[in-house]
Amino acid sequence: MDINFNVDKQHTLVSPISISGTGLHTGELVSMILKPAEPGTGFRFQRTDLPGTPVIKADCDLVTSTDRGTTLEDKGAKVSTVEHILAALVGMGVDNVLIELDGQEVPIIDGSSQPFTDLIAQTGVAEQDAAKVWYTLDDNISFTDENKRVEIMALPSSSYKITTLIDFNSPVLGTQHADLKNIMDFQTEIAPCRTFCFLHELEMLLDNDLIKGGDINNAIVVVDRPVTAEEKDRLAKAFGRDNIEVKSEGYLNNLELRFPNEPARHKLLDIVGDLALIGYPVKAQIIASRPGHNANVAFAKKIKQIIRQKSKTVQAPAYDPNRPPLYNAQQIEATLPHRYPFLLVDKIIELTDKHITGIKNVTFNEPFFVGHFPGNPIMPGVLQIEALAQTGGILAINALPQGKYDTYFLKIDNCKFKKMVVPGDTMILRMELTSPIRRGICEMNGTVFVGNKVCTEATLTAQLVKQQ
Repeated sequence: MDINFNVDKQHTLVSPISISGTGLHTGELVSMILKPAEPGTGFRFQRTDLPGTPVIKADCDLVTSTDRGTTLEDKGAKVSTVEHILAALVGMGVDNVLIELDGQEVPIIDGSSQPFTDLIAQTGVAEQDAAKVWYTLDDNISFTDENKRVEIMALPSSSYKITTLIDFNSPVLGTQHADLKNIMDFQTEIAPCRTFCFLHELEMLLDNDLIKGGDINNAIVVVDRPVTAEEKDRLAKAFGRDNIEVKSEGYLNNLELRFPNEPARHKLLDIVGDLALIGYPVKAQIIASRPGHNANVAFAKKIKQIIRQKSKTVQAPAYDPNRPPLYNAQQIEATLPHRYPFLLVDKIIELTDKHITGIKNVTFNEPFFVGHFPGNPIMPGVLQIEALAQTGGILAINALPQGKYDTYFLKIDNCKFKKMVVPGDTMILRMELTSPIRRGICEMNGTVFVGNKVCTEATLTAQLVKQQ
């Protein structure tokens, strides 16, 4: 399969695919069917073995356990060990799929994502007639767990890339790191990497009857201490083998690694799967030190919360200073009665019947800086409101029959000053009608941006009076 897919379009599977296997912890044989889904569906699991065949969304807010894997639960229906199949879908560029299961746990197969990516490659991925909305970061986002010495950070980036570092104080593993610089390399560089655990963890899991579906072939077992003959016999019996061996490198049953840093790459695989639970595609550089499912999910929740907060705010209009304006300074003077030094709009870059965007370049030579905070120049908030009003005036006048009009303030509501405007800033002035203009009365929501930061917000009501 050619995985050079269009990253700005949504994708689904060409046709359904199925796979069966045991769950790592439950030991139950489970059949899983992946079905194409409509744009905007995202990843959803369906328990076909339960009454009503409930659907569980792949959402970090629905995670109820991160013990040896990630478990989702909604209204009593559970699905566990979801990270490997989610990682495969993300890595293959699939955005929308319904995952049917006739049991609780996703089959572990060989402990990697490769069985799933191979199936997806066989059926193919179909581009859908819907844009993929990426979320970009404005600032760094960090997460730390001092007790477990976990640090994860997301940095603004033009693409999705991940670096993981692991250090378990193990003479066998040592310190390892892995990189995924392009999501299209996931299938070859990350998907084949299997889950791993240490021998002492394996013994604890066996003691607690927690890996009923465990097998030597679906995990890398790191042996970081001498193993007695009695222990080897016990492990052989647990896994239905005649014997168990420990290679000199310290891996159970003479296991051959697929990559020298396969454990670090698998940790990266887990991050891809767990961060799929954000529910939004994110362009960011992820750097994770000693990550685990619990930290990954906590980090996913933090990113999701920031995206939600951002989506509730007005997005800054795009401003390209190289594009010719719709109104230059002379055209603005021909529309408004204001003149220097009280004309506070330099140009108009966007105008529709409902909204307008203007630009004001704030320089050190503004006359109001002479007397407003000398030595610490800050543009007065009232003049920011005036600049919004003048911008909105052009929108309103443009919507009325031809003629000369004056605009007068009637009311200012919900005014908030969030960030100072100083010399060198370029103010992006956005005004939007909240209702049609009636009898010369117009109401608009106004926002002042500098870059992508909101500086000022207000609701302005004005009256337009035709000049005699």
